[in-house]
Amino acid sequence: MKRKSLTLRIAIIGFISLMMVSLVGNAQVLTDIQKDFNRYKQNALQEKIFVHTDKSFYLAGEILWFKIYCVDGTSHKPLDLSKVAYVEVLDNNQAPVLQAKVALKDGSGSASIYLPVNINNGNYKLRTYTNWMKNFNPEYYFEKNITIVNPLKTPDASARQAAANYDIQFFPEGGNLISGLSNNIAFKAVGEDGKGIAFKGAIIDQRNDTVALFQPLKFGIGHFLFTPAANNTYRAVIKVGNGNPVIKNLPTVNSRGYTMQLTDKGAGQLDVAVSSNNANGPVYIFAHTRQAVKVAESAVMNNGTAHFTINKNKLDEGVSHITIFNSDKQPVCERLYFKRPKQRLFIEANADQPQYTLRKKVDVTIAAKDTAGKLLTADLSMAVYPVDALQEIEPENIFNYLWLSSDLKGNIESPDYYFKNNTAEADEALDNLMLSQGWRRFQWNNILSGKPAVFNFMPEYEDHLVTAKITNSITHAPAKDILTYMGVPGKRVQFYVSKSDSTGQLIFNTRDFYGTNELVIQTNTGLDSTYRININSPFSEQFSSSVLPPFRVNNSMEPLLKNYSLNMQAQNIYLGSQLKKFYSPMVDSSAFYGQLFTTYLLDNYTRYTTMEEVLIEYVKGIQVSNSRNRYHIDLMDLFNSTSGQLPDPLVLIDGVPILDMNKVIALDPLKIKKLDVINNTFYYGPSVNQGVFSFSSYKGDLGGYEIDPHAVVIDYEGLELQREFYSPVYETPAQASSRMPDLRNLLYWSPNIGTYSNGKNQVTFYTGDQTGKYIGIIQGNTANGDAGSQVFTFDVK
Repeated sequence: MKRKSLTLRIAIIGFISLMMVSLVGNAQVLTDIQKDFNRYKQNALQEKIFVHTDKSFYLAGEILWFKIYCVDGTSHKPLDLSKVAYVEVLDNNQAPVLQAKVALKDGSGSASIYLPVNINNGNYKLRTYTNWMKNFNPEYYFEKNITIVNPLKTPDASARQAAANYDIQFFPEGGNLISGLSNNIAFKAVGEDGKGIAFKGAIIDQRNDTVALFQPLKFGIGHFLFTPAANNTYRAVIKVGNGNPVIKNLPTVNSRGYTMQLTDKGAGQLDVAVSSNNANGPVYIFAHTRQAVKVAESAVMNNGTAHFTINKNKLDEGVSHITIFNSDKQPVCERLYFKRPKQRLFIEANADQPQYTLRKKVDVTIAAKDTAGKLLTADLSMAVYPVDALQEIEPENIFNYLWLSSDLKGNIESPDYYFKNNTAEADEALDNLMLSQGWRRFQWNNILSGKPAVFNFMPEYEDHLVTAKITNSITHAPAKDILTYMGVPGKRVQFYVSKSDSTGQLIFNTRDFYGTNELVIQTNTGLDSTYRININSPFSEQFSSSVLPPFRVNNSMEPLLKNYSLNMQAQNIYLGSQLKKFYSPMVDSSAFYGQLFTTYLLDNYTRYTTMEEVLIEYVKGIQVSNSRNRYHIDLMDLFNSTSGQLPDPLVLIDGVPILDMNKVIALDPLKIKKLDVINNTFYYGPSVNQGVFSFSSYKGDLGGYEIDPHAVVIDYEGLELQREFYSPVYETPAQASSRMPDLRNLLYWSPNIGTYSNGKNQVTFYTGDQTGKYIGIIQGNTANGDAGSQVFTFDVK
């Protein structure tokens, strides 16, 4: 008896030991996953961008106005990381037709783009991103569809036809279709316009037997349960109205693998069932909301099934990613879950009257509040335009974009539906939307590899970065450690220096770099002239998979188009000068060398005809020498304190370096207005200079100096200047009776109507000469990350 008791005790101890080892092992796997994920999160800060455009329908010749909001992807608070945003208008071939760089400050910025009169009719994609966002998937750049009509161009014949063409996709919950296991399959069916379609469908096998029926719940999206058999193939047959059936193959059925099914059990509980037809042992669930870890648990599969219970209170508001890992720490299933946010910005906005006559004053009172009714300071923008068949109220706003659309791929039809409705049908439609997303933003293999993330693009946290690559023109190999100079000719001295890295990359960190400029980039060709420099485009070369809807025109639009076109032409003819006014960017006009210099205004001295005489007679503490027909400039203090001849000082004319002293002496002094001199060692970036001589010509045109033929000279667009929106004032009878036509298609736009510390503001503008129904749309956010929008309307009779 004692021996049996001892054997039993040993067995129990062994079982407990095995259980302890298993528990420790499971905990270690979860710890490893969480550690890898947190390391990725710390190095991969996510930015989100929302762009408020004045409207979404334009004519060629109009101006597209917009406000950019850049926020932290986790907290939605304004993020002051990137100082530049890139804006592009892409055609249906993903080719950019317009591009702009916009300055950001404290997470926001605004600008405008003129739509040229030669642009083609069509639907276009407005996309916006930062340099830092180029390190991540382009699916998460901000994108918005806009329509541009050119009244001077006849639409293509295809644009007048409406052919039925449907895109149908299937998404097994968790990611894979596994034989012998119950699979929850989401589907999404849209027409060419990107909107969901109503239909009835059936799943048939290779013997044409019907195994499942399905139809969408909302916006062409729905789901159905289905257990595929091994070695079978399946097709979906879809019938839309009276048209011909559409046939689509289901995803391949895998013989082995995992499935997951999430069920809302009520009472704040979610059940996640994990099934496998070839595995037992531990599985792990990992859930995070906007990169914040919320759930990390393990379970042991019993007869091929394991269950996890998630308390909804553990998940943050918004989109959560729920991932299942197997015992080898491999991600095997993933799906999304959405929790409606309670945090938002409430904006109150009302016009002082419901109806106005022509050329009358409109006062709009604005207040910003939190959910408790407390008045808040908010950063807001506002557009006011007529509502008609061409321009409707847009379904997407900053609130539903940040909380929903920004974390999903592709176009989301009527995103506001999921926030305005809190019914059982809306809940099911919302979960269908989550199911129809597939694998998401994170590449788990990269995260779990243990290797540090590699980023090819730096955040522009000071100003715009001009990048280039330098190579050996003979061997074509990257040139390392080559000092390269970039000058921007003009009255303001703009000069930058960069040294190439091991891959030949050059980075010039500019300052207040606005408007159209000419760049002059060169090396010291006196030392070596075998280098080739190529300027990189700062715009992204990666594109999302979203497809533009076809451009359609119908006859009912023609009267409105003619009226819009007449209005636009009248504005451009009569008010062209008003539309070309820009705000001063308020740049720092001081040179890069600050105040550490002596200035010589040449008009204050006797004007000599040679630069050698000017330098010798005017500039103190230097010596000009000529040895073997090569001029050299010495700073006497530095020369006397060292042995041997020092290198020449850095010499600039209007910001462009002159690296040959003979060319300095050849300058025409009668074209030079002033000379700034630094007479000591000057450190600037990677360069060490034995003094600085900066010449400024009267016109900022280099004073006749010929640029080194080895230099790269290129036109380069800097940051966009802010255009002034023209809003006429009719305060007096004389102003109201002016015969100047006021046919604004956009009645009012302002990117800066934010509320003050008292949470309120009042905006004033005037109606024009166009009657109709007008809508005002306000968008914005607060420093705390609350976002919101509001709509108000009025009539003009």
